[in-house]
Amino acid sequence: MRKYKILVIEDDQEIQELIKQFLLTQHYTVEVASDGLDGMKLFNKQSFDLILLDVMMPNLNGFEVAKMIRAQSKLPIIILTALEEEQDQMKAFDLGIDDYITKPFSFHVLIRRVEAVLRRTCESSTSNHLIFKEIHMNCDAYKVYINHVEIPVTTKEFELLQLLLKNVKKVLTRENIIELVWGYDYCGETRIIDTHIKNLRKKLDIPYIKTVKGIGYKIDD
Repeated sequence: MRKYKILVIEDDQEIQELIKQFLLTQHYTVEVASDGLDGMKLFNKQSFDLILLDVMMPNLNGFEVAKMIRAQSKLPIIILTALEEEQDQMKAFDLGIDDYITKPFSFHVLIRRVEAVLRRTCESSTSNHLIFKEIHMNCDAYKVYINHVEIPVTTKEFELLQLLLKNVKKVLTRENIIELVWGYDYCGETRIIDTHIKNLRKKLDIPYIKTVKGIGYKIDD
């Protein structure tokens, strides 16, 4: 079973630690940040399945963080806040958050909400995330991670890797790859694929991109 990774952005250290420890007992992987700025740094550096986000924080508040994340990703967000006013809840939902929980809350209820959001978003949207061994692709954000560390790639490198991961263990000919990544009207050399594959292997430092001599490439362990 897949182990989900959750980012907790909460400036109250006691609440932050309680949430972290409770999530760990439920077998989630957890990273924490104490303000919105540190939270965004972690979001941009690592891959997560869900964010638990406080609103009233220094540097960047939760609404600002949610807006920045939604500008580049559909990653599920649950707001945890003492703000109970309807206008605050409406503002959060207008920003595209997935759930809103007011403090104080039951940790057992929190877990049920987390499970529900993950079920609704991650399991029903597997096409947006491709995972193979230590490779994780966030297809919404055009990001590639190896062991949760982001590896910068070009758009074509991303699309090439995405195609291979969508066809694990299937051999793709150079002609297939050209048509699906570069387009039917591409008139250049198919050897351009070899250059991109070479660059991907160097950047990702993984052994799974296999050459099938005289035919093309595949992802295989």
